[in-house]
Parts: sequence; structure tokens; C-alpha cells
Amino acid sequence: MRLTKSTDYALRVLLYAAAHPGRRISTEEISRAYDISLHHLGKVVNLLGRAGWLDLKRGRGGGLTLARAPDAITIGAVVRSVEPDLFIVECFDRARNTCPIVPACGLVAPLAAARDAFLAVLDRHTLADALPAADRPALIRLLDG
Repeated sequence: MRLTKSTDYALRVLLYAAAHPGRRISTEEISRAYDISLHHLGKVVNLLGRAGWLDLKRGRGGGLTLARAPDAITIGAVVRSVEPDLFIVECFDRARNTCPIVPACGLVAPLAAARDAFLAVLDRHTLADALPAADRPALIRLLDG
């Protein structure tokens, strides 16, 4: 299973914000830290704000912060909110499916189970789990360069 760049960037943004609690962070700062496109990152940050993961403030003194505590943000919930769909094969999208063997195909059930297992693992982990206290100084050094 492959996640989109938007989901990858969304998880990175949330991790960055969790590593810098108590202060507003600019999108430009995150863009520099990860060396990713400011334009694309801006779209991801807005999506995270609309989904309720980030508190966004525009203008002077603006920036972003987590809208929830890191231990209240499951990785699975973030992935579900950012991924445009979780159709790992064409036939999962009933509206666009063109595969003629779906009614008799034995692949649908195991592929669906694999997707569900993937998400179940992500549901067991929070943003706090991805930022253990022991690793936080090393992560911050890497992010802040």
C-alpha cells in the first residue's frame, strides 16, 4: 500500500508541531526543515486545519499549532482524513470499476482485509507514540538543523 505525498507531508507537519509544543509554527519553517515545496505544504496545512488536526491563525503572530494533544491523534485517523480514498485496487471504487471479474474474484476479500489490517495497526498508534520523550531532542536537532 502506498500513501500519497499529501499524507506523508501531513504526518510530517503534525510530527513537527508535536515536537515544538507551545509555539506557533510557520509553514515556511516546516518547508525548510523538510525541504519540501511551500506551495504543496500550504495545501496540506490547510487540509489539516479543515480536518481539525491543526489550529491555524493567519497574519502577524499567526502560524499553526496542534488542535489536539498528540496522544489524542491516531495515525490511522489522520491517514483516513487525508487520503483521497483507500482504493488499493480499481474494483474497490464501485463507481469507476471496469474489472469484469469482480463478482467471482477471490482477490477482493484478502485485499480488503489487508487494507483493514494496515489501518488497524495505524489506529493503535498516536502522534505521541511517534515522538517518544527520549527521542525528542534528537528529532528536534534534525528538524531545526
